[in-house]
Amino acid sequence: MKKIKLILALLTLVVFIAACGNDEAVESGKLQVVATNSILADMIKNVAGDNIELHSIVPVGTDPHQYEVLPADIEKSTDSDVIFYNGLNLETGGDGWFVNLMETSKKIEGEDYFSTSEGVQPMFLTSAGQESEQDPHAWLDISNGIQYVKNITEVLMEKDPDNKADYQNNSDAYIEKLTALDTKAKKEFEDIPEDQKLLVTSEGAFKYFSAAYGVTGDYIWEINTDSQGTPEQMSTIIDTIRESKVPSLFVETSVDNRSMQSVSKETGVPIYETLFTDSVAKEGENGDSYYDMMEWNLTKIHEGLNK
Repeated sequence: MKKIKLILALLTLVVFIAACGNDEAVESGKLQVVATNSILADMIKNVAGDNIELHSIVPVGTDPHQYEVLPADIEKSTDSDVIFYNGLNLETGGDGWFVNLMETSKKIEGEDYFSTSEGVQPMFLTSAGQESEQDPHAWLDISNGIQYVKNITEVLMEKDPDNKADYQNNSDAYIEKLTALDTKAKKEFEDIPEDQKLLVTSEGAFKYFSAAYGVTGDYIWEINTDSQGTPEQMSTIIDTIRESKVPSLFVETSVDNRSMQSVSKETGVPIYETLFTDSVAKEGENGDSYYDMMEWNLTKIHEGLNK
């Protein structure tokens, strides 16, 4: 009996602490903002600074294509003033976890939640039967990332006009920084020999990147639904590599590297570096912001293809 009373007391305390936490968030007067993933969260932080309370749903290093929503995500989404998601079939494809979350949280599109990719020209998958599906990885072209930032800025200024000047100033400085990196990369990529401009990764996440920086993207599988390539996919990419003069291969932080290791062993082409696609790195590590992950990707791909 004493043990049951102790458990009930602890549960009451947990509920009380959680309620106090919610009250503090509301009493802070800050805009309550939710982002679906760490890349969007970092963009939002650069625009908003300390003017908001921010919750990022998908943890750092976790694939956002499919995600199991936690009770805390439902609570934060329900209590939020604004929610940002990528769109382009990232969170809404597959099991549609984001759609279900918005229904549960009773949120309305265009009023409560907004796509950061609005205005981006979508690219599409090429695998048989998937040609009508949008490729979600638009942020890997920095010019698209800048469009994301503009969309975020517009919504924040509308939702929180008292801090409009802060949002605009922060956004302008952030966009200037991103634009400089984009311009520099496009110039540097011009010196890669034409017969070495083949970017081989595990997932076909680099369509937007390849178009922006003048390389040809190829991959083992097109979208992260499986953790390993099929025999047919492996055979196809191995043949492509053997017919090229590509000096380096790459693998992403969000995938199992065994397939690419097998490709490297079979072709004799080394894996040069690990790249970021669907998440920033953990705080304090290389690539722990959107700017830093893009700078890392651009630097390492340029180095690897110039070997």
